[in-house]
Amino acid sequence: MTQIKIVTDSSITIEPELVQDLGITIVPLSVMVDGKLYNDNDLKEGEFLSLMTSSKELPKTSQPPVGLFAETYDTLSKDGSDLISIHLSKSLSGTVEAARQGANLSEADVVVVDSNFTDQAMKFQVVEAAKMAKAGASRDEILEKITEIQAKTQLFIGVSTLENLVKGGRIGRVTGLLSSLLNIKVVMEMKNHELVPVVKGRGNKTFTKWLEEFKESLEGKEVAELGISYAGTSDFAKSLAEELQDMVRQKISVLETGSIIQTHTGENAWAILVRYV
Repeated sequence: MTQIKIVTDSSITIEPELVQDLGITIVPLSVMVDGKLYNDNDLKEGEFLSLMTSSKELPKTSQPPVGLFAETYDTLSKDGSDLISIHLSKSLSGTVEAARQGANLSEADVVVVDSNFTDQAMKFQVVEAAKMAKAGASRDEILEKITEIQAKTQLFIGVSTLENLVKGGRIGRVTGLLSSLLNIKVVMEMKNHELVPVVKGRGNKTFTKWLEEFKESLEGKEVAELGISYAGTSDFAKSLAEELQDMVRQKISVLETGSIIQTHTGENAWAILVRYV
């Protein structure tokens, strides 16, 4: 049976040990801060936030070059392996299209998948795909499971300012928000490649009120896994995990999101990523 290898991009938020244990290949996006280019995979925890807060202008993110995808695919397929390449939503980046172009240039047999998400919501798909590949599942079986996970996943993000979303040009994709309302707290859900506002307000009660409603929405539902990601300090993210842990069987992963997501969300943003059974 042909071996399947899993590729993704560095907008994923994932534990390094999972990447190593499951043989996942991560193609890095890059970020430019005050004229200096950084490889997203090379930035250590907390390093990017320090760079961003002290930068003169909003950092600029770049998708991986088409040639890098082609080279990666050719290298991974030298042993005859087929590839599944899973990437962040097309609404957030041109990465998935670059991956498709790279696949066309490559000699490898690659299926490129738009995860419809990013961060730990994309991790759910990537990790399950890698586990199935390691267990010897066929490519069709893995692709079917990815589609199933997508349909059972929700991504919620809370931001304390819309400034970065405005500067980064993402505000036009946030339905129903005015770019002039920068200093408001907003919780959004990602649906069909769009960030849709769920609640907005001017105080921390905006987040706590939404959390209570979210907890109520989980009652009676079976949660397969839940992750919490953050930009900035981890205190609020850890408090969210404490609030929600009793409602989830598995231990909640609390992880710092990468530079690509932090660039657009700004400091003190957080996300709750949930996958249902």
